[in-house]
Amino acid sequence: MAEDIVNNATEVLSFRLGGEEYAISILKVQEIRGYDAVTRIANAPEYLKGVVNLRGIIVPIVDMRIKFNVGAPTYDAFTVVIVLNINNHTIGMVVDSVSDVVTLTPDQIKPAPDLGATVSGEYLRGLGTVGERMLIMLDIDKLLGSEEMGLLAAAKEAA
Repeated sequence: MAEDIVNNATEVLSFRLGGEEYAISILKVQEIRGYDAVTRIANAPEYLKGVVNLRGIIVPIVDMRIKFNVGAPTYDAFTVVIVLNINNHTIGMVVDSVSDVVTLTPDQIKPAPDLGATVSGEYLRGLGTVGERMLIMLDIDKLLGSEEMGLLAAAKEAA
């Protein structure tokens, strides 16, 4: 588990994908927007929906429902794009809905078990519990970083 989670309370943004609730560090979130049409990129992976122009910045849009294989994506009034700042790159992440901002103390965060198919363990920071809610805490830097960041950079150049 990351040092910041172990030693301090941490604020996370919770969101839904399919029937599960996930969370990412609020410090990575730049803004939350409604889902708009995107400009498709030829030969891009299916989860890379395309790009949008956000106040002069070309932002790749990743659909997390496709990335995590949680059923066919549908776009409705609740579908939102969480605009993230990851390693000085702006990336949009499509999710079913945003729930709220939650402050978790170290005793509310448990190590993540091996979940197998849906999310690779290397992308998990732990499981947060808030009452009856269970939040799957993602390491968004690792998830959208490295190899995939190369794909996202290529999408920005192609636009």
